[in-house]
Amino acid sequence: MPSDPVQALAQEPVDHRFKGLPPDAGQAGLTVGELTAQRRSLYTGGFTTPVLTLDAEALSHNLAALGTYAARHGLAFAPHGKTCMAPQLFRRQLEHGAWGITAAVPHQARVYRAFGIGRIFLANELVDAAALRWVAAELAADPGFRFVCYVDSVRGVRLMDRALQGQSQQVDVVVELGAGEGARTGARTDEDCRAVADAVAGTDTLRLVGIAGYEAEVPGADPDSVHAYLRRLTGLAVEFDKAGRFEGAEEIIVSAGGSAWFDAVADVFAELPELSRPVLKLLRSGAYVSHDHGWYTRLTPFNRIPEEGGLRPAFRLWTQVVSRPSPTQAFVNAGKRDIAYDLGLPEAELVRDPLTGAERPATGIRVLKLSDQHAWLETDSAEDVQVGDWVALGMSHPCTIFEKWPLIPVVEADGTVTEYVRTFF
Repeated sequence: MPSDPVQALAQEPVDHRFKGLPPDAGQAGLTVGELTAQRRSLYTGGFTTPVLTLDAEALSHNLAALGTYAARHGLAFAPHGKTCMAPQLFRRQLEHGAWGITAAVPHQARVYRAFGIGRIFLANELVDAAALRWVAAELAADPGFRFVCYVDSVRGVRLMDRALQGQSQQVDVVVELGAGEGARTGARTDEDCRAVADAVAGTDTLRLVGIAGYEAEVPGADPDSVHAYLRRLTGLAVEFDKAGRFEGAEEIIVSAGGSAWFDAVADVFAELPELSRPVLKLLRSGAYVSHDHGWYTRLTPFNRIPEEGGLRPAFRLWTQVVSRPSPTQAFVNAGKRDIAYDLGLPEAELVRDPLTGAERPATGIRVLKLSDQHAWLETDSAEDVQVGDWVALGMSHPCTIFEKWPLIPVVEADGTVTEYVRTFF
């Protein structure tokens, strides 16, 4: 492994794997680092459409905003890495105070380890025997590595115990409290949680270190129901501590928090009484890093607590009009292969004249539907866009935006590209 695998990303060649990057850079055999050093303009530096970009200022703002919020409320922070799967952004999250990075599946954890992440919180029950043996080997090879995952069933605990027999290291686990009937994963009742905890206590391979859950899955989530669920979660932590269930733990982890209710998490976790061991109050929000132009713009807790800060949409997908068959219809050269659409169609934001560089709001332009490689635009008048115009689209859901682009230019306000963010999905 390179001494700094994140810096080593700059040595990758700029080639056909990376959409939107200047063809001449690949023809010249440039590395990502060499292209970065050229500080090319997104608009005149040879980039091809469609091309996804990250706004440098918005990205920096968002990284600071949630780091500051977590620190202000006494929360540790393990942002969910599945959002971006970008080691360069993981490093910046850690620099802004993150305790570690959250994963959902073993592949993500393997990527994290390849890039030196020292603390991983896996927010799922891990019953894959091969993955568990890999985790145990990582723990044995690196005494400084911290790994925690969910357990939510007695059968899951038994499978984990079976897979880990003969391993030298215990695996730390937290019981996941489900958010209610019809919700996603997690033990549904307090009694189910106790049974899972008892099963963990009956093994030599697992160590119970806390309680966790995901409040956004509360059916019909609203402030009252989310707060009530989180108080159930913290109540279980208090109960388990009094019963001595965390006897082997050095600290007690209490974890929740997606990107829609971290204010409720802060409220309820602040109510936790002193326990027998230090408490790690762990927030896991991930979408904040880029934010978006729709779904999370509507859901962010900063709408309820604007005095605490705010987030800015960092993504912009630049497309180009390739057909204008009628005064009310136009087509741009990006579709389902390039655009996140699981949480709504994109919104047209800006139009840029490729000849003059003049930009104007995309007034009167709407995205009606997507084909594989086209977005269908409806326009109010024949003057709204012309063939060749660049059209910037804003999209919802950072997780499915990042995954479609393996190398993403980071752009300053004047169009200068200062960095390229590599993703690993």
